[in-house]
Amino acid sequence: MATTKEELLTFQWAGKDKRGKTLKGERSGRSEILVKAELRQQGITPTSVKKKPRPLFGGAGRRITPADIATFSRQLATMLTSGIPLVQSFGIISAAAENPRLKSMIDKIRIDVESGATLAEAIAKYPVYFDQLYVSLVEAGESAGVLDQVLDSIARYKERIESIKGKIKKALFYPMAVIAVAVIVTAVLLIFVIPQFEDIFQGFGADLPAFTRMVIDLSEFVRSQGWLMLIAFIGAVAGLIALKKRNKKFAHFLDRISLKIPVIGPVLEKSALARFSSTLATTFAAGVPLVDALKTVAGATGNIVYEEAVHQIRDDVAVGHQLQLAMQQTGLFPPML
Repeated sequence: MATTKEELLTFQWAGKDKRGKTLKGERSGRSEILVKAELRQQGITPTSVKKKPRPLFGGAGRRITPADIATFSRQLATMLTSGIPLVQSFGIISAAAENPRLKSMIDKIRIDVESGATLAEAIAKYPVYFDQLYVSLVEAGESAGVLDQVLDSIARYKERIESIKGKIKKALFYPMAVIAVAVIVTAVLLIFVIPQFEDIFQGFGADLPAFTRMVIDLSEFVRSQGWLMLIAFIGAVAGLIALKKRNKKFAHFLDRISLKIPVIGPVLEKSALARFSSTLATTFAAGVPLVDALKTVAGATGNIVYEEAVHQIRDDVAVGHQLQLAMQQTGLFPPML
């Protein structure tokens, strides 16, 4: 029975080649008939094609991460550089993929390419995993006939971005850990330790100093209203995140404030500059014109303040200004860059 256009299934097949040797394997397709046709095109006479049963647990697989896309890009670039055809490369990568979701996506891309779509058109159907920058670079590489070189540049770019993310996480881990420990210790003191001292102080029969009274009152408030405070804090954080996604002015305000936070601000600033430089270098390597490259690079900075600055740079360059002068006018880029 044929599946719908978008559904893709995994089939277990067995067959014989021209020498009569029995072969077995797995292949993704939309129906048994199509899988048999693909096997015959490869010189294999299918004797059995059955839909692979789904496992009871973990069949859906984990979500596809940016690291998965970086690995996929590197594998595809390596195979194309080695002279392996594009469709065959997808089949090899899919067979080696351990994540069912990634495997399914690669198989769908392979089928689209086999059906006559360009690689850029095929991956553009998955904007969550392949952003506009990725699609534009692939499209430029296909047009210029240097897809293998462009994919190699994309792979190096993705690997650099993942490396930058790792360094940012390491840099932010210590201050965040210190803050978390301070909050936990303070909560333990207010909830468990201060009440013990309160009983001792009450036995003195004298008036307590104002500061001591304030600490005891704070302890009582945390013990009685602590859960409400926690719920309010979580709600406030969720509200800020939602408002940032929907309100561009508020997002600009938050991102600008975050750049001024001690310790964290400089890390975020260097991250935005590193992403800007790396992305722009990758687009240049792919032969993308400067004005078009700046339009694509803006969204890769990870900070709306720098994103708007890059848009301003693009507008200045489009009317004839030098890139160095346009960057200088924003006041966000260091002279060395």
